[in-house]
Amino acid sequence: MEKKYICLSFDDGPNLGDDHTMNDMLDLLEKFNIKASFFLIGNKITEENKAVIKRAVELGCDIQNHTWTHPDMTKLSEEEMLEEYKKCDNAITEITGKRPEFFRPPYIAVNDKMHECIKVPFICGRGCNDWDFNFDADYRTKHLIEEAEDGEIALLHVMEGNVATLKAVETAVPELKKRGFEFVNLPELFELRNKSGKFAQPMWSIVK
Repeated sequence: MEKKYICLSFDDGPNLGDDHTMNDMLDLLEKFNIKASFFLIGNKITEENKAVIKRAVELGCDIQNHTWTHPDMTKLSEEEMLEEYKKCDNAITEITGKRPEFFRPPYIAVNDKMHECIKVPFICGRGCNDWDFNFDADYRTKHLIEEAEDGEIALLHVMEGNVATLKAVETAVPELKKRGFEFVNLPELFELRNKSGKFAQPMWSIVK
């Protein structure tokens, strides 16, 4: 069976208070011995949850930028856009020692001004409505499995209380492995694409 590649990417971590959704997701990644990518909201980073971010890096995951406060960036001025991006970038770099390589705009809302201000690749992805608690784990699992394709970036969420996505990932990963998928993080996926040229581009826009 020819090997296929997929990247699981998770928005909206780390978690606040007593919620452990991101850490529980890391438990699953460790259980299955796979990597993923996490797009963090900067103002959710606290002294208490820095350990979760460091654990993700230790497991081979990459940490990326999802803005400081999760606004609709298209409604901001250039100065406000840069502040949202840079504050999150700096907070992540302080913890990981590595500056984020990619950016996912909240709501996947993008305009030309954003591309002019933020000179890294913007990452989209294929979602399964997992930000909406009306869509249960079975729905999410079905979409993860049935819509998976080589080179895909799956767009998921680890916001507080998102237990259904934990269940969906736990069910989908073994099945996707059976179907020949290997799980990689975003930098690895881009490296594979650059080497092979075989992945289509709809899941991201690349800033030259």
